[in-house]
Amino acid sequence: MNKNNLRLIDANLNRLREGIRVIEDIFRYIYNDKKNASRLKQLRHKARIDLNDDLLSSRDIRNDVLKKSISSEQNREDLYSILIANFKRAQESARVLEEFTKLISVKDSENFKYIRYELYDLEIVLTNITSNSK
Repeated sequence: MNKNNLRLIDANLNRLREGIRVIEDIFRYIYNDKKNASRLKQLRHKARIDLNDDLLSSRDIRNDVLKKSISSEQNREDLYSILIANFKRAQESARVLEEFTKLISVKDSENFKYIRYELYDLEIVLTNITSNSK
């Protein structure tokens, strides 16, 4: 697989796991919600691919043309806006991974599709919980 494709996969794997981790930590530490935090943790651990050495060697942070944050990424109004931003980040990354892992493995692609749909479902459940606790 070419280095730029690996770079894209690496960035989206990181983005996916980071987004899930933010949501997971909110439900673990702020809401003390073991059930949903565990569900998120399981998803985060499923967000893996067997190219770790290749992915790490393809990483090129210095030449990332959009690494600086834009203003909408720097501001959050409340806990709910943090959750929504991270759900969207994780869902979008899962979609990119679903598409690009088709170049490697149907099994990996289906794994990221599963993660994406689980995130859609969790977003409904968890945003209902948080909006009711406002």
